[in-house]
Order: sequence, then structure tokens, then C-alpha cells
Amino acid sequence: MKTRTISAILTMGFSGIVAQVLLLRELLITFQGNELSIGIILANWLILEAFGAFFLGKKIENRKYKIEVFVAFQLLFSLSFPVAIYLSRTLKGIIGVTSGEALGILPMFFSSFFILLFVSISHGALFTFGCSIYDSVDKGSKGATSIGKVYIYETIGTLIGGILFTYLLIPYFHSVKIALGIALLNLIMCPILLGQFWRNAQIVTKILGFISAVLLLLLCLILCTNGADIIQRLSVAKQWRGQNVLHYENSIYGNVVVTEREEQYTFFSDGIPVITTPTPDISFTEEFVHLPMLYHPKPKEILIISGGAGGIINEVLKYPIERIDYVELDPLILEMVKRYSTPLTDTELASPRLKIHYLDGRYFTINTLNKYDLIMIGLSNPQDLQVNRFFTREFFLLAKSRLKQEGILVINLPGSLTYLGEELKNLNRCILNTLKNVFLYIKIIPGDGANLYLASQSKEISLINDKELIQRLNKRGIKVNLLTPPYIEYKLHPRWIEWFLSSLEQSTDRINKDFHPLGVFYSLSYWNALFSPNLRGLFRYFERTSLQIFITFLIVFTLLFLSIRIKIKGISKSSITICIITTGFAGMLFDLILIFAFQILYGYVFYWIGIIVTALMVGVAVGGQIATSLLERIKKHFMLFSGIELSIIGFSIVLPLIFLKADFSSSGPVLFLLLSFFSGLLIGLEFPLANKIYLSINSKQEFRGTAGLLYGADLFGGWLGGILGGVVLLPVLGLLGTCVVVFMFKLSSFIILISSASTFRKMISLK
Repeated sequence: MKTRTISAILTMGFSGIVAQVLLLRELLITFQGNELSIGIILANWLILEAFGAFFLGKKIENRKYKIEVFVAFQLLFSLSFPVAIYLSRTLKGIIGVTSGEALGILPMFFSSFFILLFVSISHGALFTFGCSIYDSVDKGSKGATSIGKVYIYETIGTLIGGILFTYLLIPYFHSVKIALGIALLNLIMCPILLGQFWRNAQIVTKILGFISAVLLLLLCLILCTNGADIIQRLSVAKQWRGQNVLHYENSIYGNVVVTEREEQYTFFSDGIPVITTPTPDISFTEEFVHLPMLYHPKPKEILIISGGAGGIINEVLKYPIERIDYVELDPLILEMVKRYSTPLTDTELASPRLKIHYLDGRYFTINTLNKYDLIMIGLSNPQDLQVNRFFTREFFLLAKSRLKQEGILVINLPGSLTYLGEELKNLNRCILNTLKNVFLYIKIIPGDGANLYLASQSKEISLINDKELIQRLNKRGIKVNLLTPPYIEYKLHPRWIEWFLSSLEQSTDRINKDFHPLGVFYSLSYWNALFSPNLRGLFRYFERTSLQIFITFLIVFTLLFLSIRIKIKGISKSSITICIITTGFAGMLFDLILIFAFQILYGYVFYWIGIIVTALMVGVAVGGQIATSLLERIKKHFMLFSGIELSIIGFSIVLPLIFLKADFSSSGPVLFLLLSFFSGLLIGLEFPLANKIYLSINSKQEFRGTAGLLYGADLFGGWLGGILGGVVLLPVLGLLGTCVVVFMFKLSSFIILISSASTFRKMISLK
């Protein structure tokens, strides 16, 4: 029975990581690739797991049929996981949102909560159930040792799942097949666990065995036929209702969808339209290309980063240029453009003057030896970290170094010629402040829908007027549809820029940086004002968030605990729980910091997110194994626990210094794996020790609740870190400020822990 139990726990860990990362990817597509939603999704996953582990899991000791209860929740997990995949795709239709419409923060929070509800709760309950069952079948392990071993086995399963998911499942299977395959694996475990009870089976066992057998046969039938593919097509059709979906595919960099309507193809990346052909947005395309090209005296070499196909390249090719370097991260996007070709894209992509590079735009800009007359960023609105990294001070400095003497950097942001709300003002002003911090001269061309920004070290862009632009247009013989001389006069009329600059006067004076992505926060605020206007006040409050608020709160909390500890008997015992909560908080933020930093530096976290989480789990497994193996030999558990607390505090100080000082061009993603492993190691070391100490200061009868209580506390801390970290801390306070908050949280719990040391010694001595 021990071997079967270990197999079930390994399956639990394997299934949990696959379900978590796959649902995270699916919800990211639904939420249009916004990485800030990662914190919300992971937070909801953790709080639901905490509920399952504590409120449901602790009741297993009172159950006569423990194995049967475990199997029942395994069945619930098996059924709810594929259903959650389907719901994540049909979510917008359920709540009445069109497929191309974004969701606000509250709809994002509640929808992900309900989609994850049964998957996460059942998985959390399985952990506590597993601890209780393992404690009863392993005669050599009791109490904290049993909990520690289950923690390790689950983490080993997580490690295996993370590796197989990244390198086997995602490249070769679609999401529905993966979810059904995981359900099948769990259903296979059900009769294995129930096997020894068949001879003297109770009615409960027979019912569960029958249900398992029926579901097992049904899933085998679906997977052996084309049933999974049919479900995949149906869910995609629901997700993109009203549109003719020609292609739907996950690449290692994201999700790519091609739709067709009235012979017009639209190519989506993570739910966001990036290319439209054969008839692009003529107004935007001509303004974005021709105005900058006309401001330059003689453009010859052009760099286009993303979004060039489907019109922009075609307009640039109208000039006697010598070379276009077009950088696109995901090869699948242009592969689809070529598959669903039009005369426009055929002409663009076949030009001998065009050279395509399938690389990250920043990586290419860092490593190219070329200098350019224009660098055009075909991405608008820094709504996520992947896009924001092309609107930061660091990138603007990089772009400046790759421009020729009269070179121009071209970007665009959302705009309006009638009304600028506070959120739109802050977004434009933040990026304008950042440009001014790097470039000497900025030319702004306000527009309805998009504001065009030209940045250069050459004074010429600030001296040229509309008449000279019209002369250059006529002299160069450029054929245009919209950008006629009267239109140029209209666009460059002084009243627009005067109104625009006066509108920005009372807005932010801050700048956008890689590790302080205020552009993402202001874009998120603007997006929220459009789709959840009732929360505008909340976002304004978030913007005023400062370190002083958190420091004041933690000082008050710590002093309050120390004062009531003397008056309320037994309150000191909760210091262990508080430490675990803050460790869960720190662990989640370390994870988010590494995910966010990876996206900022490399731009393809969609692929690496499973690997980063897996590296964290490896660290947790190693730490848990070390601590569990030493539990019976260690005499001073409290001292070691305090040392781990200090180590987490130290890591929160060292982590930002590494990002500020390390050379990531030479170390690459390997450093992220090491940092993720080490943060997991510290978390893994602490959990078994916490169980040992907690059990030693409580009566033996309280064992049944210890695993659920501390596991739930760990997950609650993670939930708090996900909500605060993803929406407030990282975008508003930046990486350094977030690490300071982690430092303060852990310092507070450490002080509370040390203050309870004498009480713990008395409790242990009385036993």
C-alpha cells in the first residue's frame, strides 16, 4: 500500500504543475497576454488550494474510508481539469464579452477564480489527504516526517511534470489532449488505490470503482478516436465566436490565431491583433511610415521591430532604401502570413531589400553592428512587459546607440484629439518623460487613436514644418492614399500639439524603466478605465502606493503582536504560522520577480515559465528532502528555523543586486534557473521544520490539522503575494521596492518568532 500511496502522491504533483501552467497559458490568451494577470491567476490557484488543504483536508482524520475519500477528490480533479480548459476558452461568451474585447481587473479576478475553483480545491485537499494516508501506511515515519516526505514526493512529481510539459506535451499536443491525458492518468490511479479493498468492498468502494471504470473507458475512447480534436475545434469556435478561424496553434512563444472575414485576414498573437491583410489600417500605416520617413533627409537603412508585415514594409519599400531589417520573435506568425498570403504580403516578404530575423527585438538591437536611419517599433501601448521593454529608458539608450547621426526612433501610443483622461495622460507623459531623458529632440504628432513620437539627436526634426514635408513628398514621388498635402497640413497644425502638451501639464513626472515598469501600470490603468471604470479610484490609490505605507503597517502589526503576546495565552504559537505565511508571500514574489525579470530581459517567458517554476520546485524538493532527513537528528529545530528565516531575509537583499549587477548576456537564462532553485531551496527547508516545531508545542491530538494549517498558511501567503505583487508592487514600486517589501515582511515575522522563543522552550519542557 505504501508504494501505491507514493505513486498517487507523485501523480498528484505531476498533475498539479501541468494543470497550473496549462491553465495559466490558456487564461493568458483569454486575458490578451497581460503578464500582470499571472499574479492574479497564481494567487487564485493558491488560495483555492489553501482552502482545499485546510478546510477540506483536515476532515479526513474523521473519515472511516480515507482511501475512498482520496479517490473521490482525485475523480473530481480528473473531471474538473478538462472542463476548466473549455471554460477558459468560452469565458468571454459566458459573461457577454466579445472575443476581441479585453477584461478589467475585477472580471479577470472573478473569472479566473471560478474557472480554477474545483481544480485547485480538489488538488489542495489531495495534499492533506495524502499526508494522512501516508502517515498510516509508513510505519517508519510519523508526524512531521510523514508530512515532509509527502511534500518531497509531490515536489518530485511536480519536477517531472514541469520538464515533460515544456519539452514533450506543449510541442506535440494541444491543450485539450493534454488535459484529457492528465485526467486519464489520475483515473488509472483510482482502481490502483482501491485494489486491495475489492475482496471485502463496501458500497462506497464499489460505487467509486464503477465510476472510475466508466470514466476510464470513456476517456480512452475519446483519446483513441478524434474526440479530443473535436472538443478542441468546438472550444476554439466558441472562443472566437462570430469569426472564421482558419488556424489555431500554440508556439513556444505564445498563441497564434488566424481569422478570415470578407477576404480579410487578421493574425492574432495571444489574443491581440498584430497583422491585418490585404487591407491594413491605411490611416495608421501611412502616418506611421511616411511622416517619419519624410522627416529624415535621406533614409536608406531601416530597422522594423515587430508588426511590419501587412502594410508597414510595403510603405517603406516605396522609398529608395537600401536595406530593411525586420525582426519578429515568433516564426509562426510569418509562417501563417505566408500560408494565407495575399499580393500585398507576397510583395513585401519577397523583396530583396528585406532581411527577416526571427529573434527578440532587443537581442537583435544589442548584437547588430548596423546603424540605422530609422528604427520603427511596430508595437503600440506597453500593455504588458513584453511590449513595455521597447518603451523603457534602457531600450531608448540602446536604440540611440544604433541610430546614425540624423537617425530617428519611431514609436506610437494610444491617443485622442478630443479628450485625454487622466490614465491616458499619465501613459503618454510617462513615455514622453522617458524619451526626453534620453534624446535631445522629440517631435510629437497627436492623433485620433494613435500619437506618433519621433525621437532623435538631430535638431532637424524640430525645425521641419508641414510645407517642407509636402515638398519632400512631392520630390520623392511617393504614392499615398490618405497622406495628401492638405492632410499633412491638418495633422501638423500647431493647435494640436499645443492642446496636447497643455493637457499633459498636470500628469506624472516619472519615467519608465526596465525594472520599474510604470508604463505597464499606466497602460493597465488606461485599460481598466475603459473596461472597468468603477475601479478608477482604486488604481489612483495604487499609484500613490509607497514603501512607507508597507513599512508603517508592518511596524504597527509587529508591535501590536508583541504587546498582546503577553496578555493572551497561547498566541505565541501562531508565530510559526505567521512565518509560514510570510514565507509563502516571499516565495510567490520571488517567483513573480524572476518571471517578470525574464520577460523584461528576454521577452519569451511564455515558453520558459514552466521551466522557471520547475526549477523553483526542484529547489523546494531538495530543501524538503534535506530538512526531512535531518528532522530526527537535529536537536535545535528552533535555531535552524530561525537561521532559514534570516537566509530568506538575506536573499531578498541579494536578489535585486544580482539583477542590477549581473551580466545576463553571458550567463543567459541559466542564472534564472539557479536563482529560482535557490529561492525554492529556502522555502523547502522551512516547511518540514515548521511542522516539527508546531507539533512539538501542541498536543498530539492536533496532528490531523497541522499539515492542512501550515500548508494552507503557505498558500495564503502566496495568494497575498500574487495579488499585491502582480498588480501593485512590481509595476508601481519596481523590482527593488518589491524586494524591500519582502525584506520587511520577513523581518517582521522573524522578530515575532524570536520574541516567542522563550515561550516555545517552556511548552516543550512541560511535555
